[in-house]
Amino acid sequence: MQIGEVAERTGLSLRTIRYYEEVELVVPSAHSQGGFRLYTEPDVNRLTLAKRMKSLGFQLEEMLELLAILDPVPDGPRIDDPASRLAEFAVIAERRCAELRAQLRSAEEFANLLRAQLALSRRERRP
Repeated sequence: MQIGEVAERTGLSLRTIRYYEEVELVVPSAHSQGGFRLYTEPDVNRLTLAKRMKSLGFQLEEMLELLAILDPVPDGPRIDDPASRLAEFAVIAERRCAELRAQLRSAEEFANLLRAQLALSRRERRP
């Protein structure tokens, strides 16, 4: 599939996908005769993994390392003691999830406060 379809399926921008190719995070499996990037289902899955990592705040170097463990590619980087490194990444992901849950609770409390204030102001305006 071409990059536009991949962008639509993953929710990533064309610019992001091209950048990920530039830094060799995800490289298209082939190019058409016309030079268009062609992606396979495994490429889309790899981009989806990258998107999930990014949403948890992983940096590019961490994403490259984690993908080398989760989805190794031929001639890709090799990680010393991948099981141990994966455990470290799991701890980081759990901590970041906890931080995001706390942020969500705070945002929900604020939204509830605004709803309550709105309801109160509507009642005060009624004759």
